[in-house]
Amino acid sequence: MRPLPILLLAALLTSAQAATLRVKPGASLQQAISAAQPGDVLEIERGFYQGNFVIDKPLTLRGINRPTLSGALQGDTVRVTASDVTIEGLIVRDSGDSLKDQNAGIYIRPGAHRAVVRRCDLTYNLFGLWIEKANDVVIEGNLITGKREYNSSQRGNGIQLYNTTGARIIGNNISFVRDALYVDVSHQAIFRGNKLHHSRYGTHYMNSYHNLWEDNDSYYNRGGLALMEVRDQVVRNNRAWGNSDHGIMLRTLQDSVIENNVVAGNARGFFIYDVEYATLRNNLVVDNQVGVHLAAGSTRNAVEGNDFISNREQVRYVGARDEVWGAQSGNHWSNYLGWDRDGNGIGDVPYEASDLVDRLTWRYPSIKLLLASPAVQALRLVGQQFPLLRVPSVVDPKPRMQANNPQGRQWRDKHYPGQ
Repeated sequence: MRPLPILLLAALLTSAQAATLRVKPGASLQQAISAAQPGDVLEIERGFYQGNFVIDKPLTLRGINRPTLSGALQGDTVRVTASDVTIEGLIVRDSGDSLKDQNAGIYIRPGAHRAVVRRCDLTYNLFGLWIEKANDVVIEGNLITGKREYNSSQRGNGIQLYNTTGARIIGNNISFVRDALYVDVSHQAIFRGNKLHHSRYGTHYMNSYHNLWEDNDSYYNRGGLALMEVRDQVVRNNRAWGNSDHGIMLRTLQDSVIENNVVAGNARGFFIYDVEYATLRNNLVVDNQVGVHLAAGSTRNAVEGNDFISNREQVRYVGARDEVWGAQSGNHWSNYLGWDRDGNGIGDVPYEASDLVDRLTWRYPSIKLLLASPAVQALRLVGQQFPLLRVPSVVDPKPRMQANNPQGRQWRDKHYPGQ
């Protein structure tokens, strides 16, 4: 009989030695953690456990009927320093409020790889989760709320992800924090099925590559999804609505796909700044004050198959030359005034998103009071007839007569409260 490989033998011995231990109300949870062996499962019964707990070996902490761990408003409530730690089914609350020390409900320290936090309530912590230099973490199905009476700048973030690889952030509900998700120098991650609301940014991305952002809801924030200094992103099937500034911000972004998203009821649907070699397709941009704000030389992008419906301004663009969208298959524009005599579904004349009057109203907003006057209408007509007075615009040579997305009507009137 061949001997077992050393690694398999070690794994079997660890499994055989692992135990499931009960922690009852009134017992010291930290003593139970210190006494446990690597691989043990601590089942924590419903009760109130106060302290600043440190997990320094591979363990599973599993709540029975949702016990509460309180940090007594000091330091981190739970600090994880070992790899392969699982925390599930707990209420974790009452961290300290030092931004300098980054106090968190659960602080996953550098090297604590493969940590799992699932089905927990993290409430009244400065940072819900701080995750730093820990790879392959899974954060799933948690409810995270911050110190909502604090000013936004004095709060921490719901989940802070810094210098990580392979994170899975799935199905969390995060609100009343500074930024619901803050992601910096973190790559090959998946963000799926999260609800991000009542914060400054739903998501604040920086310097992060090869990530997937899918099926998330960002609403009632100042900004929904902000992607900055990033490349190789896939952003699809998300809903960014009712944010007081932008729904989706793309700033200094390259080589990414933005598709099948709903961007509704925001001050600016898309804010696109210094973006190149990106594909924006099949997005529904509806009932925003500005559908797309395009700036800073954003060019060489493929913008196809999108629906721009009932935005007060479809596109706000100031540039030195026309920017062509829809060269292959076109986009739908609800304010298109052209015709389709051959019935092929494509307008016979190009769509131009803005003209001389639009440019003037952006620079001098008070002109809006005169938009219905014959003089302003005559100026618009002259700008259309005389090329010397024409201003550069976003031009769609193949405007679609019909919208692709049948859900446009149901996404109206989703504005930020009070707007």
